[in-house]
Amino acid sequence: MTYGRRTFIKKAGIGLGIAYLAPSLVACSSRSGTIDKHRDIGIQLDTLRNLLDGQLDVTLGRIAEIGFSHVETFGPKIDEAGKVSFWGVPTGDLGKRLREHGLKTYSGHYNLTDFLTPGNGNDHELRVFIEAAAELGQRYLIVPAPPISRVDQFQRSDYEFMADQLNKGAELAAGSGIKMGYHNNFWEFRPLEDGQRGFDILLDNTTDTVFELDLFWSEKSGIDSLEYFENYPGRFPLWHVKDMDKSNTAPVVGPEEDRKPAMEIVKGISYAEVGSGSINFERIFARQESAGLEHIFIEQDVITIDPFESISKSYAYVSTELL
Repeated sequence: MTYGRRTFIKKAGIGLGIAYLAPSLVACSSRSGTIDKHRDIGIQLDTLRNLLDGQLDVTLGRIAEIGFSHVETFGPKIDEAGKVSFWGVPTGDLGKRLREHGLKTYSGHYNLTDFLTPGNGNDHELRVFIEAAAELGQRYLIVPAPPISRVDQFQRSDYEFMADQLNKGAELAAGSGIKMGYHNNFWEFRPLEDGQRGFDILLDNTTDTVFELDLFWSEKSGIDSLEYFENYPGRFPLWHVKDMDKSNTAPVVGPEEDRKPAMEIVKGISYAEVGSGSINFERIFARQESAGLEHIFIEQDVITIDPFESISKSYAYVSTELL
């Protein structure tokens, strides 16, 4: 594999906290239980967020060249006319460019802060995003995070409200042949006032909502991901596959950590290319059938080497060692 001219993402100044706080970043047939390594490895485009604005075609070309077959979108914006664009590219144009590079998109991250905020619950953006997802041919509309400004104050009632809203959203999305989904971070695993996890409340109180399990965040929270496959079989058709820096494996959930602001914790986290870190992915992938797995997305929140070299390393490990 040749990489051509290298473009570096500097670690300084980049972090998941920034990605979630910035408005632009908050944001096919398949066989359940089995992944075809020749066709079904995707990438969450937020991994290459600095290479999309003005460089979309080059970036998509490199993604396809490496071997990825599909991408997960993020960061859509709605203009005054109600039209959706991604990194300055209209939805229809994005779909055209993906097709030109032989890439599909089954899933997208769509920020729904208003819809998930108690006292608000406005579904205008959700309805617009459903139309955009349908235009792209996506089957999953995923909430990437809850209202970020509230995560440190979350109580059981917040998660119960979000579960109710996800149920409503799932009903709306189903009309367009789309499934509503939720992507976890680490704060959903913090124990609440009654000792229960917010993630469990979402799972217990939703019906048609699916869940995109971010394996990094579950493992980094000290959670056994397999516990969820056993307790909620078939609820996790989508996975984010990213690895943990071997020198920085301390859990981010616990009595001491739970008192810290979430964004303060985020700043101290470091990542690794898949297969070079501490997560035992072989053990997790062995249980993909019980999870109901359909699609995986390689992701890395912060890259410290050439980004295309980084995703190539992750792709190679997943395709040769896990699938």
